[in-house]
Amino acid sequence: MREEVTGARRIVVKVGSSSLTTADGGIDDLRVDTLVDVLGKLAAQGREVVLVSSGAIAAGLAPLSLRRRPRDLATQQAAASVGQGLLIGRYAAGFARHGLTVGQVLLTADDVTRRVHYRNAHRTLRKLLDFGALPIVNENDTVATEEIRFGDNDRLAALVAALVQADLLVLLSDVDALYTGDPADAGSRRITSVRTESDLFGIAIGSAGKAGVGTGGMVTKVEAARIATGFGIPVVLTAAPLAGEALNGDEIGTFFHAAQTRPTARLFWLAHATAPRGRLHLDPGAVAAVVARRKSLLPAGITAVDGSFAAGDPVDLVDASGAPVARGLVNYDAVELPALLGRSTPELAATLGPGYEREVVHRDDLVLL
Repeated sequence: MREEVTGARRIVVKVGSSSLTTADGGIDDLRVDTLVDVLGKLAAQGREVVLVSSGAIAAGLAPLSLRRRPRDLATQQAAASVGQGLLIGRYAAGFARHGLTVGQVLLTADDVTRRVHYRNAHRTLRKLLDFGALPIVNENDTVATEEIRFGDNDRLAALVAALVQADLLVLLSDVDALYTGDPADAGSRRITSVRTESDLFGIAIGSAGKAGVGTGGMVTKVEAARIATGFGIPVVLTAAPLAGEALNGDEIGTFFHAAQTRPTARLFWLAHATAPRGRLHLDPGAVAAVVARRKSLLPAGITAVDGSFAAGDPVDLVDASGAPVARGLVNYDAVELPALLGRSTPELAATLGPGYEREVVHRDDLVLL
């Protein structure tokens, strides 16, 4: 038995579209009821459950006579508008059989990238759990743009797990575990445990499933596991029909062990819950100072600036090849920086005033990527 699973008191469970709906759209009542019964049993044991559920767009396909997931944004939003109500209504009816009240929490990228919104989301989820309600979280697909095109609920689930300081994250998919290759290939083997990044070397990780109703895939699930375990939260990855066994602690699926040390919530937020507003290109000396010596970034080490940002915004620090090495909160507006590049802080203070004798990014506002 996995003691990290059986001992978890606050659990975030993420389920994908393909595990809730039929291939041609519409909610699969049997699949939903099966999941609800598993989570209802957990709640009856006194354990707190947060459900991160995809499926709004997929659930809206059949009612709108759409044969497949639409590609254009307006139709996606229309499908989400229809499907979200159907999905939450189905969940509400299902959990009512277990005496549970559900609360719908729809989030956009801003809600997990802007610090004030991030805290507001935390308070809402925390209060729902205090009331004994079961929060059901989804992206707000009816108005969101970028996350519909490029996002997924796996990363959202990892951020929600950190947000509520969960003891466990369970990622439910249409595949029973992580494999070394395509699960359909005879030569692929199941990976039962991941302790370090080296356990993932040489693994061919696939994209979204064949059902065509979801946006994620094994790539996004592994990345979500990296985010959660980096915050000290263990992760179980398995198929939705095996959720009951997985949550009982049976050794099925793939178990990602949590990191031994947990970063501060602030640095975790900066690394995983922010979207960079620009990029600062560093010379080799500045890269070494920031990465190896954990120093603050000074104007002298910056060679170029990309993007439009204001003081206090997150920016990526990139090396000569353009690869991000760190993320930090910048102390200058984008329009101010070009005139400062390559100059020392004493020189800037002498010519522009003492207000310019400061770091571009302070080391306390930096996290390595």
